[in-house]
Amino acid sequence: MEDDRVVGRGDASLRPDGRIFLSIDSWHDAVFDQLAHAMLTDLATPLYTVVDETDVGLISSWERVGFTPRRREWEYLVRTDPRGTGLDATPPPPGTTIVAGGDAEQGPLRALDQAIRLEVEATVGWQQMPAEVLPCPSGNTPLDLSKYVVAAQPDRYVGLVRVMVRRHWARIGLIAVRADQHRRGIARALLAHTLGALHHRGIDTASTEVNESNTAATALFEGIGARRASSNLELVLR
Repeated sequence: MEDDRVVGRGDASLRPDGRIFLSIDSWHDAVFDQLAHAMLTDLATPLYTVVDETDVGLISSWERVGFTPRRREWEYLVRTDPRGTGLDATPPPPGTTIVAGGDAEQGPLRALDQAIRLEVEATVGWQQMPAEVLPCPSGNTPLDLSKYVVAAQPDRYVGLVRVMVRRHWARIGLIAVRADQHRRGIARALLAHTLGALHHRGIDTASTEVNESNTAATALFEGIGARRASSNLELVLR
């Protein structure tokens, strides 16, 4: 506070995976440093924050109090018109069908969600997923069926896309396929269906985030003409 006015504000958010993410909103370096000192004194490390990479001043402020870059996340914009993506003739592989958003069944979808989370944890770790894809305790993942497009085989679901739509805006929050079904074209077929449905609704562009180390996801989106629009840095204080 300064003369009864708020001149800065700090926030600490505990995520379901146990990590604490900080944010500080202030106009002046001295205020930023005061807030950072107060928060860092009270909180145990490691601590994290996410910053738009173009905000050089804010990155400098976090680095000044000891944070260092941990990973980069690219935001991609992709056109939904199948004539532009090259997905206008992309059927799923034999034995696999695409279940439209809202038509998936809760039980098989929950089983797929849990299987994919276990596979991610056993490999790169869920902390490498996009920042908005939050981990949840096993069995407690909130599943809004209207947001999911699913790849189904006769005995199970094997892949999913989660997409959030708001009027003329859409965001692909997660695309994932079970490990034993990789390299069969399922992710591409899921994207073809999802983007085609968005195009039919009059939404011409969708956005998504990709960890720069995820070469498979980068190749998938750049292969259909997606362009990088911005990037975020996740920083950590250990």
